[in-house]
Amino acid sequence: MADPLSQIIELLRPRAVFSKGISGAGRWGVRYSEFGQPGFCAVLEGECHLAVDGEKPVLLREGDFVLLPATPAFSMYGPEPVMLRPVDPTITPTPSGEVRHGRQDGPADVRLLGGYFIFDTPDAGLLVSLLPRMIHVCGVERLTLLVRMVSEETAQEGTGSELVLVRLVELLLVEALRAGRGQDDAPGLLRGLGDARVAEALRRIHGDPEHAWTVAELAEEAGMSRTAFFDRFSRTVGKRPMEYLLGWRMAVAKELLGKQSLALDEVARRVGYSSASTFSTAFSRHVGQPPGRYARTVIL
Repeated sequence: MADPLSQIIELLRPRAVFSKGISGAGRWGVRYSEFGQPGFCAVLEGECHLAVDGEKPVLLREGDFVLLPATPAFSMYGPEPVMLRPVDPTITPTPSGEVRHGRQDGPADVRLLGGYFIFDTPDAGLLVSLLPRMIHVCGVERLTLLVRMVSEETAQEGTGSELVLVRLVELLLVEALRAGRGQDDAPGLLRGLGDARVAEALRRIHGDPEHAWTVAELAEEAGMSRTAFFDRFSRTVGKRPMEYLLGWRMAVAKELLGKQSLALDEVARRVGYSSASTFSTAFSRHVGQPPGRYARTVIL
């Protein structure tokens, strides 16, 4: 049976970009503007506060891990109130060593490993919308270990580092999303996978996008009435069943078109359309350009 979480991570194609050590001492606070790319950090020792726009502020302690799939604006600060120093990550030069906030000498009150990467897919917005805005995990040692490995591999820049970093970031995402399942009440993929009946429908959609699914069929797979399933899926995932199915089909179609090795009618068949013309109409309406033009401009 298909694993929706693994499939979405595979389509997102994470690529490691940068990691760094971060520390703070004394009175300090920074305000980062929206970045848009996925960011992460693990607390190695000490504690600090994190306030992500649209989320409740949290106290980060040693062993905590945070993943922001689209990194909105956020603030990070020490135990004492202080004027926040603005930082724009899109224009700030990449530091060559550890970033130190607050008092520059003496021991640090908190030490973190943080960084960001990119999703190398033209459909990142759709897929990221299915994930929580913030995942805060406490006491999962494997996540801290993976962040350390990313940091060490980034610093080494040895033979094969690019491939190693890709695999490490994929593992980091899987572990974070696994650990974060069930902690977020917001509708989305993790909440859907936490509901046994909705999860069964999601697995069917991901496992066979070629099938001409109807709401009634998916409801039967979930062991529910059509009305009850429709309401439950919509509330849990945040999208109506056919809306989710269409979005997933278009994400798969973009992946197939980007490879430029399949005829249009074969792509159409693999995502549930009986003809290339029917698929082209749906794709153009959803993406804003016909599949042929899309294939010529995107090379995966």
